Amino acid sequence: MNILEKTELIKNQELKVEDNVENFIDIINKNNKSINAFLEINNNYALEKATEISNKIKNKEKIGSLAGLVFGIKANINVEDFTISAASKTLENYIGSYDATIIKKIKEEDGIIIGMTNLDEFAAGSSTESSYYGATKNPSAPKRISGGSSGGSAAAIADKMCDIAIGSDTGGSIRNPASHCGVIGFKPSYGGVSRQGLLDLSMSLDQIGPLSNDSSGIAIALNNLIDYDPHDCTSLKWDAPNFLDAKNTDDLKGKKIATIKQFHELSDEKINGIIDNSVSKIEDLGAEIVELEFNYLDLTLPTYYLINYVEFFSATRKYDGRKYGYKIEDVCGEEVLRRINMGSYISQQEFSGKYYKKALQARSLIKNEINKLFNDVDLIIGSTVPKLPHKIGDKLEPMEMYAYDVLTVIANLTGIPAGSIKAGESNGIPVGLQIQSKPQEDYKILEAMFALENSAV
Repeated sequence: MNILEKTELIKNQELKVEDNVENFIDIINKNNKSINAFLEINNNYALEKATEISNKIKNKEKIGSLAGLVFGIKANINVEDFTISAASKTLENYIGSYDATIIKKIKEEDGIIIGMTNLDEFAAGSSTESSYYGATKNPSAPKRISGGSSGGSAAAIADKMCDIAIGSDTGGSIRNPASHCGVIGFKPSYGGVSRQGLLDLSMSLDQIGPLSNDSSGIAIALNNLIDYDPHDCTSLKWDAPNFLDAKNTDDLKGKKIATIKQFHELSDEKINGIIDNSVSKIEDLGAEIVELEFNYLDLTLPTYYLINYVEFFSATRKYDGRKYGYKIEDVCGEEVLRRINMGSYISQQEFSGKYYKKALQARSLIKNEINKLFNDVDLIIGSTVPKLPHKIGDKLEPMEMYAYDVLTVIANLTGIPAGSIKAGESNGIPVGLQIQSKPQEDYKILEAMFALENSAV
């Protein structure tokens, strides 16, 4: 049963909302202690909402398009009366006093929020190991990382703890864990989803997006989350399509889809074999496959991290211990402190021209080159991450950890939409296929995802 089918069963009273919620509560109670996907759950709130929505259905009152669906929310997005810790001791006692714009939308459409999911501290990481509350384990590959920074959201979906999870993606933080956990993760076009209420990591790169076990869950979420928000200065005025219309896509005839030579060369051979198989499936679905080159791959990580350091340093100046919890430098973990210190250094006037301004120039170059690649193709496909997830506890140098992001940061630097869908497994470890398109052509990614799903039925 996919998410769309579940919504129909709920509306037709064939599935009780209370039963849907109680099923997830049972799974969370059974598994969360070992998986550590959720940092906080509120069973009473979820059950009260379930009863409220169930009564609306019984009384034939109007219900929202998310009626009865259960959501997990990354703990760096404000939800009233939940702990918004960003997985840091800095904010361990910070209770959300308001709902972020996307949370308001979920509630208005009768979605049910069951709890807050784990993440790398302040979303600064690629494995969820830097969380103050401990690492999230990967339900799909035991003993290995769930990915990050939205590892808790991905693990919650993989372990069937909720219908849809919400994450944030600054350099791949939705797509990376989606790949590692074998679920679907989607980073919309920059500005498509309001970020009002998000604790920002890097404001020019951050984007909120959904994770689910099937494409209909992603489509339903995007239909409700993509909207103009006057309270977010980056928000797009976009007459977005109905993403569920893509569900009937059975082939990709007429689509021209590119693979990138350098993406393939950089990825592990075990991953490439699985991705090559997905490319063949897409070709069998009628798409024309072409190989293109992107000659600036070596620029992407340094460009991304230089911008990230500076913007993160700026974002964390409000955590001075006066209004919010503790002073961040006094209690944060190693990776967060590294980024603060690097951002502080680069932000100094004598160094900004040498590093930050050059990074902005490189970003423009990368954006121009990606735009050129999209002149003649509808989509770009390839591996989501270039290597398999490491075992929890393995010690990686910072640059080894950053290497997970090399294929995902491009979408954030350029503002294009990107999604990750399971392509297969290598010795039982999930491997994700990344699909990217032009800004505001998110629908094309959903078409490809639905086509792949429908071909597998």
